[in-house]
Amino acid sequence: MRDEIIYPRKGKNEPSIGPVALMVAMEGDMALVRRSMGIQGRAVCRILTSRLYNATCCHQEIAVVGPMLGAPYAVMILEKLIVLGAKRILFLGWCGSIQDGVQIADFVVPDYAVIGEGTSGYYPLNNDCPRASDGIVKAIEKSLELRSILIHKGPVWTTDAVYRETKQKVLLLKSGGVLGVDMEVSALFTVAIFRRVEIGALLVVSDELGALRWRPGFSIKKFERSREIAAEVIPAICQEL
Repeated sequence: MRDEIIYPRKGKNEPSIGPVALMVAMEGDMALVRRSMGIQGRAVCRILTSRLYNATCCHQEIAVVGPMLGAPYAVMILEKLIVLGAKRILFLGWCGSIQDGVQIADFVVPDYAVIGEGTSGYYPLNNDCPRASDGIVKAIEKSLELRSILIHKGPVWTTDAVYRETKQKVLLLKSGGVLGVDMEVSALFTVAIFRRVEIGALLVVSDELGALRWRPGFSIKKFERSREIAAEVIPAICQEL
């Protein structure tokens, strides 16, 4: 008997999907991904306020869904994807950097995450640092390295409170080797482990906090180009999954 009163289920008019799914955090990146994957026409369906599209990559069906922001909402989308059939999930998002050597427009591939959000606690793992799937991390690394794209691999911290990234907290994370901060990854990794599916993430650095002052890079051309590059390499990563 299930302990949960409300649990994820496939709706009557919702499609079944293949084992590979791509979750895209930002609306603008959805447009870039749709272009790179040749997705045209209307969405297959809506999942909450996100849109689900079907793409084909090397004869493999890929479910593409977004946008989404924040751990609670991203987890709701992930739970739905799993009941629709997803078993290997790639997340594309942004992060702020904490380390001085990680700069705006760089690429971060988290191998594990430090929990600073509230969603993960409802999925009991007794693990404050959930890991990504080794296979998906390797697929991301391989696809970017083949294109001579440099990456930073290491931990990220996930928070719900972007306006409470304090100097003390950033210094502590920095001393522990944490590369950056985002709003979804630790929860997604936790739920993937709990539900026994594979997941990995590719993050583009959008801003910097390591110098203990905020340096936003959202309108910098280099950042825009890195988002385009990320979208362009997504089909290659999906091919490896």
